Amino acid sequence: MTSEVFLQGIEQFNRREFYACHDTLEAIWIDAAESDKRFYQGILQVAVGCYHLTNHNWRGAVILLGEGVRRLRDYQPDHETVNVTQLLEESRELLKYLQHIDPDNVAQVAQTLQEASDDSPCQFPFIIRL
Repeated sequence: MTSEVFLQGIEQFNRREFYACHDTLEAIWIDAAESDKRFYQGILQVAVGCYHLTNHNWRGAVILLGEGVRRLRDYQPDHETVNVTQLLEESRELLKYLQHIDPDNVAQVAQTLQEASDDSPCQFPFIIRL
């Protein structure tokens, strides 16, 4: 059964409240069963990577997105009502996009992502519940 706190973290993530999502998921991660720790930590790290991006921290965004992707791989296709495969695909797309831009352009990229139009070259990941 999915906890209300976890659902709150998902909602925060999807509203792009990445710092709040970090705080919410950190509380779950600390107390999680060993088999679930990497799952929560992976989502938490993707959120922190997105947070770094909104603060124009290219290096922090790339490192944390990469760590989050690495931790979530083993939970595919889904876990705890989350479509992990979809979250991974979107997180990898963002990571690859960031790895191919000039880090000096991170502010422009962050602005484009926050505007989130359909013709954007990349978008923030979104958590889909099953």
